[in-house]
Amino acid sequence: MSETAADPILSAREAALERLLAEPDFPGWSRAALAAVLRRHGEAEAEATRLFPGGALDMIDAFTARVDRLMVAHADLTGRGLTGRVRALLAARLAVMRPHKEAVRHALGRLALRRHRLAALRLLARSVDAVWHAAGDEATDFSWYTKRATLAGIYSATLLYWLTDASPDDAATLAFLDRRLAGLKTFGQWRARLQTRLPFACGTLAPS
Repeated sequence: MSETAADPILSAREAALERLLAEPDFPGWSRAALAAVLRRHGEAEAEATRLFPGGALDMIDAFTARVDRLMVAHADLTGRGLTGRVRALLAARLAVMRPHKEAVRHALGRLALRRHRLAALRLLARSVDAVWHAAGDEATDFSWYTKRATLAGIYSATLLYWLTDASPDDAATLAFLDRRLAGLKTFGQWRARLQTRLPFACGTLAPS
């Protein structure tokens, strides 16, 4: 049984998000917008507040978590090395978001506000961690941090490129992603050099 199916609140939040995302013209991340959508579907407007008491950020958080789950569910990781699995996960993520590009654009606009900086970093960190975890990364040393920091930069740049990409099936964005991921292939060599110079760093630091 999935997490959303087991939790009625999560299931209701998912259904409400699907209503909002199905709008022909995305109305924005606000409880007022969601309430209007629910009303048109004959549902109680008060559900918008009950399900998303934190307002827009709560909704964007739920949307991002939804993308994280679908990314993992749709990615084909069979027969790929670590970098290939990371690439497959990010490609699946873009495909999941493709029908909702305007919603993503609105979300990034919200998260770009100074007062939402910490929330933006938290969501980015969670998504990047979801990618590495699904890819099978089991690092517990210094590379746990460096891999996530590196991928956060790659994914952020790719996402901004994707927002302006009109190529079929995100072909231009995927080529952009491949160029950025090429640097990950040298990650092991870079880490080996660092470990030689700073063995204490690679041997004693680990994620909490």
